[in-house]
Amino acid sequence: MIKFNKKHLISAIAVSVLCLSSPANAFLDASVPHHTMSAQAEKTLGTVMASGQRSDRHKQRDKYRHPVQTLKFTGLEPHMTVAEIWPGGQGGWYRSILEPFLEDKGHYIPVTKKTGFPAVVKDLPYGGVDMVMVFRAHGFIMYDDPAQAHINAIFSMLKPGGIMTIVDHAGDESIPQDPKGENGYINESHFRAIAAKAGFKLLAESDINRNPKDSKNHPRGVWSLPPTLSGSLPFTDKRAKFIEIGESDRFTLKYYNPNKHPAQL
Repeated sequence: MIKFNKKHLISAIAVSVLCLSSPANAFLDASVPHHTMSAQAEKTLGTVMASGQRSDRHKQRDKYRHPVQTLKFTGLEPHMTVAEIWPGGQGGWYRSILEPFLEDKGHYIPVTKKTGFPAVVKDLPYGGVDMVMVFRAHGFIMYDDPAQAHINAIFSMLKPGGIMTIVDHAGDESIPQDPKGENGYINESHFRAIAAKAGFKLLAESDINRNPKDSKNHPRGVWSLPPTLSGSLPFTDKRAKFIEIGESDRFTLKYYNPNKHPAQL
């Protein structure tokens, strides 16, 4: 179920109208895209999904990761400039969908660990990216560098009205966030606070990737569950229990950058 934040959208539209009506800001696109993709984009996505380019291993996870519903929720369009944070190698799970989806009219930018992120990423058009996507990249939220530095960096990548979307392992809100994130889960409230501090405004949220079977209390954290299935042997009752649960419970959020372009501040 998609929960649309009307208050924030109305504010964003007001900012958009003011910017578009001002000659000094006429070049800025401060509008906030509709919260679901266009019919033409859906058609393009369908073509990509049916192309046969994705591996069987990736396709087997569709039932857990809901790529079509998730990407429709983000409002992704084929003409966009999109950065994906820590997408893995050339065979990254969402990367194998995003690259062909954007190759004709858009621009896909993989922000890998090798780029030095959250330091400035070479050849990335800061202030000009339409959408930054984060899929299960919980490592940068909790490990090594401060989480706030990463989210601040994402904010600076986006153009006015630009979108950040995130899907990540949802922690148990009854338990304070482990600052080291050793179980792999991130409390949604923890991430929301970081995003708000960076300047992001919430646009929409969705239950697309929720899994009520996930108790979040497993011997090896999120890695006890598929696809890792760490700590259990094949063909055992223990392994069967984790397979029955499925992949983790995940929050799915969509934010926008409400600010003017830095050059206009």
